[in-house]
Amino acid sequence: MSDVKTYLREWAMPHVLCPGCAHGIVLRSFLESVDQLQLDRDKVAMVAGIGCSSRLIGYVDFCTLHGTHGRAPAFATGLKLARPELNVVVVTGDGDALAIGGNHLIHAARRNIDMTVLMLNNAIYGMTGGQAAPTTPEGAVASTTPRGNTEPNFDACKLLIGAGASHVARVLAVNPLEMTKIMADAMTHPGFSFIEVISDCPEYFGRYNKVGGGAEMLSWMAVRDEGITIPLASKKFVKTLPPSTPLPGMQTGVLHREIRPVYSGVRGGQ
Repeated sequence: MSDVKTYLREWAMPHVLCPGCAHGIVLRSFLESVDQLQLDRDKVAMVAGIGCSSRLIGYVDFCTLHGTHGRAPAFATGLKLARPELNVVVVTGDGDALAIGGNHLIHAARRNIDMTVLMLNNAIYGMTGGQAAPTTPEGAVASTTPRGNTEPNFDACKLLIGAGASHVARVLAVNPLEMTKIMADAMTHPGFSFIEVISDCPEYFGRYNKVGGGAEMLSWMAVRDEGITIPLASKKFVKTLPPSTPLPGMQTGVLHREIRPVYSGVRGGQ
């Protein structure tokens, strides 16, 4: 196991993440993937918008840029076109990416810009008061939906596949080894890579929906992984699975991959 602290700006600590937040697990997996690929840290550029997840890039010793709310893919597009040798990574949240930033995200996917987008999905606006987000499940409680959310939520991966992303994956914070593998795979893919990272927010989503703190939410997350629950259900030694939740099961891993021309701003592609 590598010493990922060498990739951190330790002078920026302590971090601002709440106790139990899985975003720290996600950051560790990302740094592990950078280390495995032996990327030159001076050639790694991270772009973020606004939100809990976007604060992560303030702690890493790479080239970093904070944009305005929802505009990280647009900033990253300009950066990649100006400096094509850089490994450009966007860190964004579900509200930042799919609400105010929705159009920027889908058009970066449509163009097949060579960047990797890590969308940390905690199903709520965690930094600004626990409001319902585009990913908040129907029936879930948020500060703006005290009687339960009545709107259907986005399936971010289906949305990005439809928009033309050439690499789409979903991973869970409860499975950091798989997360590291998927992130490394995405960063070596030529074209637009999108990873939906299912994270948690114990301070808002967890409390409002009575699913517990960080540890309980990670266990709750694992139960939703179809790659875990379906094989377990067929085992004789597993008498009962944990109680079901109001959320459906999820497919994880690489959900879509294709090779097609990468947009470079020059007629004919690269």
